[in-house]
Amino acid sequence: MTESKFRTTELSDPQFEMDGLRFITVKSTHLHGRGDICVFVPKGEALADMPIVTLLHGVYGSAWVWPFLGGAHKTAQRLIDESKIQPMILAMPSDGLWGDGSGYMAYDGKDFEKWIADDVPTAVKENIPVASNKSKKFISGLSMGGFGALKIGSKYGRHYSGISAHSSITEVSQLSLFVEESLDEYKQEIRANEDAFTCIVENKAALPPLRFDCGTEDELIEFNRQLHAQLEQESIPHIYEEFAGGHQWSYWQEHLVDTLIFFNRLI
Repeated sequence: MTESKFRTTELSDPQFEMDGLRFITVKSTHLHGRGDICVFVPKGEALADMPIVTLLHGVYGSAWVWPFLGGAHKTAQRLIDESKIQPMILAMPSDGLWGDGSGYMAYDGKDFEKWIADDVPTAVKENIPVASNKSKKFISGLSMGGFGALKIGSKYGRHYSGISAHSSITEVSQLSLFVEESLDEYKQEIRANEDAFTCIVENKAALPPLRFDCGTEDELIEFNRQLHAQLEQESIPHIYEEFAGGHQWSYWQEHLVDTLIFFNRLI
């Protein structure tokens, strides 16, 4: 048996699991503590090397919100059953549970970015038999998680096969709309760690296929329109879409379909 990267790992017992959902808790050196991951594993026989889709949550959330507020696992299984996507794993981690939201960055002696980019896929591959080093990796998220997906997906572009973001915060100052922590606590030395556009431009040589969307009634709509315009000005290929809706779970539940179908085309 291959030695684990993690000092401790707890994995849920199959006899108590339901709807394909499993739970993993590992002790992460990047978090200097434990991190949780909710994992959806599709039903089926003779499945192997399944793609891993990491879904990042927004402020106030944790590893459980994508399935239990957004029904992500049910959406994925329905699309699989309808032959609209091939079977894929959903990895839904906590953001590190710092304050109202970590922003998926590095500060305060912890690296919430590397927790997502390094530890989450490793924990999935170590504990879910249908995942392997051959599994393609994708990353998506909503709101603060959209910011994380845009930044981590572009910064670690050689590790991901696609990026999709919903209702995204596009620059760290926008966190002030949601969190009570001072923006000074999120301060980064490098601009690319604070701004999605800068990060994408600096990593455009290895940028995976990219899409993002936002609701027309969303308070972040103008920031997303601005990011779209900036990417167009830099001739960076991407898909940007707007749909009716606000900054709410009904919107993200509906448009997760767009993300999974987009990723399926890239497998």
